[in-house]
Amino acid sequence: MPAKKSSDKKKSSEKKSADKKKAAGKREKIIVRQATFNDIDALVALNKAAYPTLAEDGVVWNQRNLESHLRIFPEGQGVVEVNGQIVASCSSLIVHMGRDPYRDHTWAGITDGAMFYSHNPSGDTLYGADVNVHPDFRGRGMAQRLYQYRRDVCQQMNLKRIVLGGRLYKYHEYAKRMSAEEYAWKVEAGEYRDPVLSFQLKQGFTLKKVMANYLPDPLSLNHATFLEWLNPKYRGRMRKPRAIRVSSVQYQMRAINGFEGFAQQVRYFVDVAHEYDSDFVLFPELLTAQLMSYLKTKTPLDAIRKLTSLTKKVDDLFVSLAREFQIGIIGGTHPMKVGKNIENVATLYLPDGSIHRQPKIHITPNERRAWGIEGGSRLAVFDTPKARVGILVCYDSEFPEAARYLADNGAEVIFVPFCTDDRQAYLRVRYCCQARAVENQVYVVMSGTVGNLPHVENMDIQYAQSAVLSPSDFEFARDGILAEAMPNIETVITTDLDFEALTEAINYGSVRQRRDRRPDLFRFTSTFDERDSE
Repeated sequence: MPAKKSSDKKKSSEKKSADKKKAAGKREKIIVRQATFNDIDALVALNKAAYPTLAEDGVVWNQRNLESHLRIFPEGQGVVEVNGQIVASCSSLIVHMGRDPYRDHTWAGITDGAMFYSHNPSGDTLYGADVNVHPDFRGRGMAQRLYQYRRDVCQQMNLKRIVLGGRLYKYHEYAKRMSAEEYAWKVEAGEYRDPVLSFQLKQGFTLKKVMANYLPDPLSLNHATFLEWLNPKYRGRMRKPRAIRVSSVQYQMRAINGFEGFAQQVRYFVDVAHEYDSDFVLFPELLTAQLMSYLKTKTPLDAIRKLTSLTKKVDDLFVSLAREFQIGIIGGTHPMKVGKNIENVATLYLPDGSIHRQPKIHITPNERRAWGIEGGSRLAVFDTPKARVGILVCYDSEFPEAARYLADNGAEVIFVPFCTDDRQAYLRVRYCCQARAVENQVYVVMSGTVGNLPHVENMDIQYAQSAVLSPSDFEFARDGILAEAMPNIETVITTDLDFEALTEAINYGSVRQRRDRRPDLFRFTSTFDERDSE
């Protein structure tokens, strides 16, 4: 009996203690709000209390820092009050991470020396610079409230994501046994628990990598995690005035029973590009060769001649699609009769119903031998409402003069529909397109065919890896690739082309190929009619 009384007393004591805490919790008035200038003194004191080791190194907010944050981006600065006392805070800014959204950076660099001068209202990323929780209030959900505050800001401002450089709080205890990367991934896998990283992962953040030399921090040994939270409510934002969106269709050749099967497949991809709000969609070279799969022909030459009879049907299809979806369509290429010759012609269909032709100029030995195709003699820049565009069909991209002519006549983007049967052939086109983008400082959009037409002679196999390429400079992707498809699968790639960045590179880039050419040494002449040929 005495033992039972002792147990009862213990339970009663625990219940009273729990009731006390519960009552205290009910009395607490917790408010999460935007910080104000009146909070600065309290925030300075809070920062020192939250990070005593960093305070010794001077890596904490001071009055000047906090005033700057509130002037530049007040919405990103949040606090938690408990009964009128500020017990936690967060500091954030908006940044644009450039063409490499996961690039390494430092805390001082991303925050511009803690002043937030790097805040970019046009950016798409909310950067979490700091979270402070007073030691007496840790473990009570204060940080969780601040993370929710940030998510609310991110969604209210329609930002794409939140990015953090997180502390590896316990890494110093494991540093002799493993690298910071190994430690972080073990925490992510649940093998270890880190007070900071484990909490951040529970908040829905994804570990992308570990960065060295991020911030002087004896606990993390100067390392930091690169963490990302994607906004599920994000909606594509309005593009810059001098920008377009392009889609490239990596199109799979497959046997069809009639023209309607071809029309359905093409319509599907135009609809996809429209859903992505693209201004142009590019199809591959010899797109209509798919129609050969149901045409009964004896030879490749006979097949090509039959295809030329379908020109009006092909035009009607693409004109109707361009009008319906209000999108510019480069309909790959289609063989057409031009006088006594057959030419391999790319056509640009615009939403207003207009049609613009660009024949392939350079013809491969196989095209001439198997199909009797001859090269065209027209090359034009098409001045559309969205951009000045040129078209080079496959092999044409392997001749620098053609792209040079288009660039000199104002082309901002060159579309390259191609059809190659193996990797070597593809790489000839790919390497040359990359060179054309660099030497002429233009965008190049490539679209190729994949799959096979086993019963169509001379079109039995294809190899492609479609891509959107840029010049190679700071304004663009670090490898000059804006978008790239996986090899040999049917897909669509979509990306934006920023013409302001193009102008910046042409006039102020690290190298300026257009401006630094030597016409006194190398003269370029042509005999093309510079008018738009239709």
